[in-house]
Amino acid sequence: MARTPRLAAGRARALGCPTRGTTNPNRLRRSDRWIAALPLPPHALVVDLGYGATPVTTVELAARLPGARVVGLEIDPERVAAAKAAEDPPRLVFRRGGFELAGLRPDLVRAFNVLRQYTEAEALAAWETMCARLAPGGLLVEGTCDEIGRRCWWVALTADGPQTITLSCLPADIERPSDLAERLPKALIHRNVPGERVHALLSALDACWDNAAPFAPFGPRARWVEAVAELARGLPVLNGRKRWRLGEVTLPWSSVAPLES
Repeated sequence: MARTPRLAAGRARALGCPTRGTTNPNRLRRSDRWIAALPLPPHALVVDLGYGATPVTTVELAARLPGARVVGLEIDPERVAAAKAAEDPPRLVFRRGGFELAGLRPDLVRAFNVLRQYTEAEALAAWETMCARLAPGGLLVEGTCDEIGRRCWWVALTADGPQTITLSCLPADIERPSDLAERLPKALIHRNVPGERVHALLSALDACWDNAAPFAPFGPRARWVEAVAELARGLPVLNGRKRWRLGEVTLPWSSVAPLES
């Protein structure tokens, strides 16, 4: 990954700034379902970074990964203290920490709705910082979603950088796939303009959605599946119909990687 600006350190060397803290139960169910399908090692160490004002989504992640040890990290010490009541050691604990991951070497990091408040350069620096602290073969899942988890994007990164991009939605909640643009990750939110790959992807998916209009009588999910099936005939879609039926589509990062400025 390219060298990017270093983030400032706060108290106790926790890197980053507190999030707004907004969260809702089941908000991250779509990304959790994707994570739960990964081939994680037995007793994987999983970090949930920036869980917000309440630890509900961290508790849900632990329930969805019954074989994992889950650590919720927050910079705000008051949020950490409040979350202690939800602990279930050693399977679920809460600590103070930021992008430095509190010195842990996790197999997987989930960081959702954390980087939107940063500049693009700062977000790339945070990617680099977190990826450098992963266990060998570890994965960072960094993304953004709406308040009730019906419109989501996430990037999967290794120590070698971003690998895949996933968009996930409730098809009944959108008029067109490009409606998801408002929830693009920070690394892409300013790149949704003509000439950039992510704009081309959304334009192509909109065209496929239009072509799948004959399937609308069978419901939005059926229309989404057919739209993604057509997209897969022209782009390297990495997952199949089982995932498409969940409102997902995953592609290589190269399909959306920003062009050099």
